[in-house]
Amino acid sequence: MLQEVSNAKHYMELEDRYGAHNYHPLPVVLSKGEGVFVWDVDGKKYYDFLSAYSAVNQGHCHPAIVKALNEQASKLTLTSRAFYNDVLGEYEKYITELLGYDKVLPMNTGVEGGETAIKLARKWAYNVKKVPNNQAKVIFVEGNFWGRTLAAISSSDDPSSYAGFGPYMPGYLKIPYNDLEALEKAVQDPTVAAFMVEPIQGEAGVVVPDEGYLAKAYAICKAANVLFIADEVQTGLARTGRMLCCDHEDVKPDILILGKALSGGVFPVSAVLCDDEIMLNIKPGEHGSTYGGNPLACKVAIAALKVLVDEKLSENAERLGQKLRDELRAIPSDLIQLVRGKGLLNAIVIKGEEDSGLAWDICLKLRDNGLLAKPTHGNKIRFAPPLVMNEEELMECVAIIKKTILEFS
Repeated sequence: MLQEVSNAKHYMELEDRYGAHNYHPLPVVLSKGEGVFVWDVDGKKYYDFLSAYSAVNQGHCHPAIVKALNEQASKLTLTSRAFYNDVLGEYEKYITELLGYDKVLPMNTGVEGGETAIKLARKWAYNVKKVPNNQAKVIFVEGNFWGRTLAAISSSDDPSSYAGFGPYMPGYLKIPYNDLEALEKAVQDPTVAAFMVEPIQGEAGVVVPDEGYLAKAYAICKAANVLFIADEVQTGLARTGRMLCCDHEDVKPDILILGKALSGGVFPVSAVLCDDEIMLNIKPGEHGSTYGGNPLACKVAIAALKVLVDEKLSENAERLGQKLRDELRAIPSDLIQLVRGKGLLNAIVIKGEEDSGLAWDICLKLRDNGLLAKPTHGNKIRFAPPLVMNEEELMECVAIIKKTILEFS
């Protein structure tokens, strides 16, 4: 039987012809995933070192999550919130008790979670803090990324996100990341409702703040009666070696945003959690989503969370993450300028200019050698495998990375 000609070109041409050109994917066409592996349309097997931007913490097509999806999909998928369903309350109870909050507001995508958190903070500011109507402000940090809606890009300082899409959302203040003095000064404004921050900046290249930054920022917010919003869409759910990245500093955010791995990558699910003093400011008709809290999403989210707990994926991420950083730092090449990260959310900074294209070329060679990663902000390569990876697999990946880097050196 003749070997089939590669189908990859065909699929890439289809997307180029019929799809919007709003992404620049690595040239590989995937058709199957299982655990830490993915396969392309020609049957070549790869280690996945991106995990769909940390949406697949539990590994591709985890059987317990897929089972929950299939069982619920054959019974009831959507009712809208016009009616009660028999799964939403079960999910709400499970996630709030697991994470220690009074209430959860279910949505679908991470960016919807961010928008929901800002609406909650503004409502709280008007009802509780007594900020004059339409004057509430939210503080963001430079380098933030939480999506591409108009509200999200309005907080961005990256021209590729915001340029050409104005006018922008009012009521946003921007300060440097990892700068407590700037935060202390900004919260003195009595109209500030909240400070929204990623515990580690993922899209910016896995930028880790100074130890103690989160705890001190939280204390500054508390002293000024400002809500601390943690965007844990990418850092949360065991990725950094704790259930939440904020847990590293014993910080309980006033408002917590989750997404991505909340479904283990099989269905869009996001959530905003907070206590009654904040959540109950939103009344019927003031916020919602047709799909938010649908039975399918709820069953999937329960299963996804149980996998994280039952398989001790936080502990695995903590142990393997430290080993990965140690091994990367030991690669004898001056191409690696910096290794940074926490748990299994890591990045290497490639020496040279951001726009040199070298990180992209390295990722192409990694692909050829059997590992998939993607550059961010030019010269940074994120390394974030599924948390179900074991040490033997990790060391195989380290060998691939080392071989690739040394080829360029």
